[in-house]
Amino acid sequence: MTNIPFRQRSWLDRYFGLTESGTTVGRELRAGLTTFLTMSYVLFVNPQILSAAIDVPNAFVQLLMVTAISAAFGSAVMGLVARYPLAQAPSMGLNAFFTYTVVLGMGLPWQTALGAVFISGALFVLLSLLGARQAIVDAIPTSLKLAITGGIGAFLAFVGLKNAGIVVGNDATLLSLGQLTAAPVWLALFGLVVSGALMARRVTAAVLWGILATTVLAIVTGAQVYAGGPDGALQAFPGLTGSVAGIISAPVWPGDLVGKLDIPGALSLGALSVIFTFFFVDFFDATGTLTGLAQRAGYMQEGRQLPRARRLFASDGLAAMFGAVMGTSTTTAFIESASGIEEGGRTGLVAVTVAVLFLLATFLWPLAAAIPGAATAPALILVGSMMLEGLKHIDWEDVTEALPAFLTLLFMPLTFSIANGVSFGVISYCGLKLLSGKGREVSPVLYVIAVLLLLRYVYLNE
Repeated sequence: MTNIPFRQRSWLDRYFGLTESGTTVGRELRAGLTTFLTMSYVLFVNPQILSAAIDVPNAFVQLLMVTAISAAFGSAVMGLVARYPLAQAPSMGLNAFFTYTVVLGMGLPWQTALGAVFISGALFVLLSLLGARQAIVDAIPTSLKLAITGGIGAFLAFVGLKNAGIVVGNDATLLSLGQLTAAPVWLALFGLVVSGALMARRVTAAVLWGILATTVLAIVTGAQVYAGGPDGALQAFPGLTGSVAGIISAPVWPGDLVGKLDIPGALSLGALSVIFTFFFVDFFDATGTLTGLAQRAGYMQEGRQLPRARRLFASDGLAAMFGAVMGTSTTTAFIESASGIEEGGRTGLVAVTVAVLFLLATFLWPLAAAIPGAATAPALILVGSMMLEGLKHIDWEDVTEALPAFLTLLFMPLTFSIANGVSFGVISYCGLKLLSGKGREVSPVLYVIAVLLLLRYVYLNE
């Protein structure tokens, strides 16, 4: 660590604590760029999903702008207020619940659904400021915290394998190996080998270089890995389209979405279950994500409380509220932030960098379209594998510690839900400890949470 006096350091160093975190401005900026590239797909996927439920003129473009603005706000709050290297954007699971279950399935107006998102976000902020979320995190034992981190890693890797087509659905076996000669698959495998080799050689920004190398290979070979082909098929790189040299595209103000949420409608009796479901899923999803990533970034060492915890947990609630006002489903912390952490990002400057890039994306989004999913999938797989490292510290010989950790690890990718992994880990941990005569090892807070989780699954089964 440098011996430069505090007052002589740059204002960025002093505010974000770069020296104390053992990082530099350059490293934080690279980490922010890496995180942005691995999650930039949200700019296109979120509008595709929400446009099925939100019927406004030029819906896709307006929703793209809302996605970028909400991600920029959420990431900026996380970086400037909580000062954590975690980016935020509209959740990929909750946007599907918003569209297909609440609006299309239950028939609720999309404005009412946005009101439910806003209220659930307000509840997050309230519980965070009261310290309730921190109390829950403190009650979770070390073995489950390590398992949550590992489970998120397995979930990330599974998403990467799925996005690349390496793992595909199968009616007979549920899952099977994809076609290895398909362009997305061999490109992703190329990127995985390149990124892994660079990381083994300790090359700075290895993940980022792997993403860029795979993108260049996709463009020069004409590999059909880009969305937008006929009948939804993949196509070769279509080139950059826009008003200035195919790069700059003027942003569109989403006037048909901003401020259209219906809070009174969401408070009606028929929508209360929707508010609860939004709240429950995002509470444990976001809490698990924030806890796992904070531990990976070195903020949750043994015997150390999470610093600035109330700010951290309130940040995703504020992001959800802002996103609902703008016109998108729940905005929350993204597990893809792990890619920036693996690049060495340790402070809020990473999240601020992501926020700036999302704002630039409202002008330069054609450039983001040049990064195919096959290029970012290897980053998710590689980062996911690294997040399993902490599993070696779990006492695998004690079944009351090992089985809940295993269930946490297994349920996240297999149910495609971080919340389910955390839930079944907590329930099984409390049950095993209680029935094996070790009930006093469990915090009373965790018992209360386990009972609430059981009641939720029994009576709501969402």
